[in-house]
Amino acid sequence: MKVFSQKVLIAAAIDKLKAKQLTVGLVPTMGALHHGHLALVKKALNENDTVVVSIFVNPTQFDNNDDLVKYPRTLEGDVALLKTVSENKILVYAPTVDDIYEGHTISNKFDFDGLEFEMEGKFRTGHFDGVGTVVKRFFDIVKPHRAYFGEKDFQQLAIIKKLVEKHHIPVKIIGCPIHREANGLAMSSRNTRLKPEYKKAAPFIYKTLKTAKEKFGTKSANKITEWVEKEFAKHDLLKLEYFIIADTKTLKPVKRKSNQKAYRAFIAVYADDIRLIDNIALN
Repeated sequence: MKVFSQKVLIAAAIDKLKAKQLTVGLVPTMGALHHGHLALVKKALNENDTVVVSIFVNPTQFDNNDDLVKYPRTLEGDVALLKTVSENKILVYAPTVDDIYEGHTISNKFDFDGLEFEMEGKFRTGHFDGVGTVVKRFFDIVKPHRAYFGEKDFQQLAIIKKLVEKHHIPVKIIGCPIHREANGLAMSSRNTRLKPEYKKAAPFIYKTLKTAKEKFGTKSANKITEWVEKEFAKHDLLKLEYFIIADTKTLKPVKRKSNQKAYRAFIAVYADDIRLIDNIALN
């Protein structure tokens, strides 16, 4: 499996593939790969001749330097895991910070029509400018036909679709369902850092989301939010940061439900110092 660390080299390899009329899919990751990532890679392989998997812990999307330092970096294991899916149809792009940012590790400023100010945007200053900056650079370098993102980061997915629309980038964005562990916990690279008692407690997040979905048929968004806040207030280990029921198009919190709109429940929870996010479609 070819692993590239320089953009000029991977761009040249992709140009050769495109000269043969082959299609290219992109799966951007921050590494510490798990079966959720592999599901994205498999879908990309089904729909493209070659898939580029980028592995890059992007410093500009972290508002907490401690989280950036502790983020797992497991390139050797990631490559071994990717080989179990395909030996010869995957290219890995694992750049250095300098290769991406050329000595200027700062974000560009983006306007995502207000999507960036909801939910995660309220709690993670500058996060989506960092995401937009790095994803746009990957699109410029790889120039993929299609790019694949998981719905666990549903707000990020919406923002990337907006990025592509506003910057007229010729790539099709494909969202893929959340992959869960057997106990319901949404798969995340951060899960590997959970201490045993928190790992045991964490499935409570998805259990709560499922109950919120059941309640959505008969209860108001405010009543459901109050119920979720009370459930977490009683929990010894998990600390709720936010629970929001939002319109999937605008990501704005729902005031009054409408049969014409699609809604999702979004949640962020601290398990000790590890921040976990999840969401569920409600209707």
